[in-house]
Amino acid sequence: MNIDALLASSVDATTKGMPRLEQPLALAQIGHRGWNVLREDMRLPLAVLKKSALDGNRAWMRAFLAATEVKLAPHGKTTMSPQLFAQQLADGAWGMTCATIAQLQVYRAFGVRRVLFANQLASRGAIRYVVEEISRDPGFEFYAFVDSLDGVSQLAQATAGESPRRPLRLLVEVGKSGGRTGARGLHQALAIAQAIRASPTLALCGVASYEAVYGGEEAGVEARVDDHFELHAAAAQGMAGYFSTAQPVILTAGGSQFPDIAAKRLRAIDLGRPCERIVRSGCYLTHDSVHYARAFARMLQRSPELELPGSLALAPALELWACVQSRPEQTLAFANFGKRDTGADLGLPEPLSWYRFGLHAAPAAIPAGHRVTELNDQHAFLELPADSPLRVGDMMAFGISHPCTTFDKWQVLPVVNDAYDVVDAVRTFF
Repeated sequence: MNIDALLASSVDATTKGMPRLEQPLALAQIGHRGWNVLREDMRLPLAVLKKSALDGNRAWMRAFLAATEVKLAPHGKTTMSPQLFAQQLADGAWGMTCATIAQLQVYRAFGVRRVLFANQLASRGAIRYVVEEISRDPGFEFYAFVDSLDGVSQLAQATAGESPRRPLRLLVEVGKSGGRTGARGLHQALAIAQAIRASPTLALCGVASYEAVYGGEEAGVEARVDDHFELHAAAAQGMAGYFSTAQPVILTAGGSQFPDIAAKRLRAIDLGRPCERIVRSGCYLTHDSVHYARAFARMLQRSPELELPGSLALAPALELWACVQSRPEQTLAFANFGKRDTGADLGLPEPLSWYRFGLHAAPAAIPAGHRVTELNDQHAFLELPADSPLRVGDMMAFGISHPCTTFDKWQVLPVVNDAYDVVDAVRTFF
């Protein structure tokens, strides 16, 4: 499948958010129907993408990469939307990052040519699929993480049995105690590198890590992230004699929560040979209103030089629209969305604006004192002041936290302009 075929694929009334349709509608036609979210031409609740924010976030990332001299392989797990992948690659992304074979199969179906697999290849089926792909397509560049001698042994045995046309390219992942995956300590990382070097069907191509496992807003978190990058640098320098000579060494880190630190610390690693320094942020494209909004504000405090020219800044592009369905008490109301519609793992959605047909010409900022306190499957609990103007039937926009766990609730997301006219739509593959 390609993007043209995707745009020709159909949606109908069984697609979440779609209105009643007399017949199936091509995805490409959604932006030409004259629909408007505020007129409720689509069904609520509804997750939407604001085009102006998407465009601004793309421009910010291009400027950030130019300012920091690193490259980007965005993690597609955030959106799992090939249409958005295409925009990211058109913006100059080095490649795409994924974490599962299911994600990789989507990438390959839509022609993604260079992939960082930011995880360990552990199952026989996964290894077999990857070996078949790199043998079938000489233009496919694939890199996987490995963090154990057992992992290297399994990959060496599997690739020897499959006889791939090219070595399987690997990055040693490093991590700290209490963190996520990753070799614990320099000694273990170097032993893994030596084992890769000893296999004729494997190639050591770089060092990887994920620093956001230490994320948070508590005092001292940046020091822990810096300490994490000390291990990353030491591992890269210790492996200098083991890397494949056929290409630049890849040095990669997460880059969503601490993009400034990741870029600075990767750039500081000098191996005396060409290196590709790559961050894997996927959330920048839509940003959010809570978790990453706070991380971005903290980054600007920490690195004011990254207040980029032209007032470029990340802005939330993903909003959830719903309506007030009940106000059984003066200070309690319910909106018609819940866990089936939005993620809440890194914070509950926050009310942004409200709209009453016939009263407002455009959405109005929500007054102070309104907040989501709890989510059920299809109900959002709203705490509100006794004098809140909200009544049953009013529309509300909510900002979400952590886009990765909201996108996966939606098959199709409309793209809207600032007047909430539907101008496009993207499909996801979760």
